[in-house]
Parts: sequence; structure tokens; C-alpha cells
Amino acid sequence: MPDTVVFIPAWNEERSLPAVLEELAVELPYADVLVVDDGSTDGTADVAQRFGAAVVSFGSNRGLRAGVAAGYAEARRRGYEVCGRVDADAQHPVAELARLVARVRSGECDVAVGSRFASGEGYDDRRYAPSPSRRLGIGLLRRAMRLRLGRVFHDPTSGMAAANSAATELMSEPYASGAPEVEALMRLHEAGLRVEEVPVHMRARAIGTSKLRGPKAVNLVLTVVGTLVFFGRLPRRAAARQDARRPGLLEW
Repeated sequence: MPDTVVFIPAWNEERSLPAVLEELAVELPYADVLVVDDGSTDGTADVAQRFGAAVVSFGSNRGLRAGVAAGYAEARRRGYEVCGRVDADAQHPVAELARLVARVRSGECDVAVGSRFASGEGYDDRRYAPSPSRRLGIGLLRRAMRLRLGRVFHDPTSGMAAANSAATELMSEPYASGAPEVEALMRLHEAGLRVEEVPVHMRARAIGTSKLRGPKAVNLVLTVVGTLVFFGRLPRRAAARQDARRPGLLEW
């Protein structure tokens, strides 16, 4: 059996999902693929099954934090050594995820996170030009991350990552905040695991519009800062019970 799985949290992404699944088949042919269908009302689950992906379906929309936890939990339950994640909107080139997976498989780090804003050879730090308001939010998040982690972290909300089994166990626990990626970084930092931020290229969304615009984008910044400030006091067990009470069934 493959020792690598890639999961995709997806909510009403039937139009963009095929391109992601096709790209995974080309760039990571040795990896199993799991789609976490977060209560979609379109054909997201049907598309995933048609392309041969395994599907975890929620009976109702539970939100990103539940989808992320479910993806890592299923990877842990099935005993995969490496777990990757990309988003369903086709913004994450799978060739870049393959680089992250390779770093984790080689033992260079426990978790590799793809960053739009980190620089490196072939990755200029000005390759993305965010709007003034977005630039302000990014600057705020970077300062907060530096204070909390004691290191610079350029892209803390990135949804492209690869993790080994030790990290997957931590990242599969229920999330209490609306910023699961940041909460995961806090857990990994506390556990002393090695997290590497790797510069990557990302694409603009080809279909549809981002769900994080206007007031939602501002709310995300506030949520992330709140997660950094109050981490350690977040009621993980209460969050787990709340998610469990919501109607829905996990199916492989």
C-alpha cells in the first residue's frame, strides 16, 4: 500500500475539483487521495468518487476546522507515514506539494508548509503583490507569529502542507479556533517538532470567488491573532463535542 495520502477539504467545489485530482494523478501518482466533503450541496462527492478518490462526507457543513481535523485523523487511522494537504480551488500546484512531501519523506523536517511570501532560489519575495489592506493584515500576522513562536513565519494560514506521522497525530486533534492552520503551528511548536516554511508558487483561483473577502478577511486576521494570544486556553474538548453533536456521518 502507498505510505502517502493527500487530502483535500472541499465545500461546493465540483467545478474546480477535477483539475486538482487530475494534477495529483500526474504529479503524485504514488499517493492515495482523500476528499473531505464538508456538507456540499453540489456534486463534490460524486466528482471525487468518479476520479477514484476516497471520500469522507459530512451530512452538513461543519467548517474548515472540522474538515482539516478529519483529513489528518483519517490519515492517522489508516497508518500513512506522510500526509499532504492541498485546497480544492486549484490554487496549489501539486508539483509544489511534491517538493514538500519529499522534504518530509527525507527527514529534513516533520512538517513542510508552502509559503507564498517566503523567498528562496527561484522564489522572489516580491512575486505576490497583495493589496494595501491585505499587506497590513499580513504584516500584523507576521509580527504576532514572531512574538508567539520566536521566529519569523511568513504565511501562517497557508493550506498547502506535508506532515509525517508524528505531526499528523497532533494535527488530527479537534480545533477550537477558526484558524486551524495557526492552531496547528502552535501545537507543533509546543511539541518541539521541526516545521519548515518552504517558498512555493501559487495560482489565482480559476473558478468562482474566494470565500475570504471583505469583512470575512478582516475577521480571519482577528481570529488568527486571537488564536495566537489565547492558545493554551482554547477548549479543544468542547470543540470536539460541538462538532460531534452536529448531524453528519463520516464515510470512507
